[in-house]
Amino acid sequence: MPTSDVGGRTPRAVLFDFSGTLFRFEARDEWFTDLHDTQGRPLDVDKQAELVRRMTQPVGLPADIGDDDRKAWERRDLDPGQHRRAYISVLRASGLDVPGQAESLYEHVLDPHSWVPFPDTASVLRTLAATQIRVGIVSNIAFDLRKVLSLNGLGGTVEAYALSYEVGVVKPDPRIFRAATDALGIDGSDALMVGDSEEADGGARLIGAAFELVDDLPTGQRPTALRAAVRAHGVDI
Repeated sequence: MPTSDVGGRTPRAVLFDFSGTLFRFEARDEWFTDLHDTQGRPLDVDKQAELVRRMTQPVGLPADIGDDDRKAWERRDLDPGQHRRAYISVLRASGLDVPGQAESLYEHVLDPHSWVPFPDTASVLRTLAATQIRVGIVSNIAFDLRKVLSLNGLGGTVEAYALSYEVGVVKPDPRIFRAATDALGIDGSDALMVGDSEEADGGARLIGAAFELVDDLPTGQRPTALRAAVRAHGVDI
């Protein structure tokens, strides 16, 4: 069921979150082959999963993070250098304290090949483009995700990007959503926002947009959520 609507009419544009909505950062076994703890033991599956979670989801900072690294964490989605510093610090404090290991794992976040599309991502984006419903991406992020879309042959489906490190504000600040709608030439009330965070993505309601929540699940467990989200607002896909 829709969590809100656009005045009962079909949206002129759909805005999507990126991580956990259109694409998901999913680790590969080979990333951890050469990683180990300070005693030389390989990292177990639970430890690997925790490290990946810390790189992709807002989590509490470890207690032993220094003040400068805390400041970097607060600004991580506004500056690529601060993003790198913050996450490498978190990874080190989370157990990757052998020199070079945190840096090695962090580099995968920046690699477009590390991001896996959900099963219906391509079909939804291409169908929206074909039906002349405009598409934008609104993301709290500190690297250029356009490379991920291009790698998957979807660059031409997205007309506007409002990325926090480019716009200078983070969701749920209404200015980041307005940056997307302004770029698309529409009013906020003509847009639908789809994302996996009620708190962050739900901020689109502040500019009059509708909002539809999807779950951030492993890609194989969420085959049709995007299709259902736009259908709930009158878009026939």
